[in-house]
Amino acid sequence: MTRIDFYVLAGIDPLARLHLVCKLAEKAVGARQKVFIYSDSEQQLEQLDRSLWDFRAMSFIGHHRLPTEHVVSSSDNDPVLLSSGMPGNDRNLLINLATEVPSFFSRFDRTLEVVNEQPEVQGAGRLRYRFYQQRGYPLHHHKIA
Repeated sequence: MTRIDFYVLAGIDPLARLHLVCKLAEKAVGARQKVFIYSDSEQQLEQLDRSLWDFRAMSFIGHHRLPTEHVVSSSDNDPVLLSSGMPGNDRNLLINLATEVPSFFSRFDRTLEVVNEQPEVQGAGRLRYRFYQQRGYPLHHHKIA
């Protein structure tokens, strides 16, 4: 069963949210996990694509942003893939930035949900939390100051 981790940031800064996603992706790549970052916002994916290049001095996270309708396959070798499309079956960690729970989340060993105190982000996060909770998924909560 997929483990669900909620990372809750204090404040409303959308860039702080993306910075945390970069940190989580970096940690996962260090643990040799294959990461799929999903968002329903192309603008957010574009910002994240730029952030993964330079979020930390002297650090780079190998990644690739895929076209919207691209379906990930095992030939996509980058450790981190960003997309608003469907993932393949070779990824084990999902970082969800979309408003809704992705229909494919249960394909992954773990799903990370990153929320902050922006009213629309926080409200959508609460709905996703209830969705997972009502279906009996193991939930873990991490407060980030």
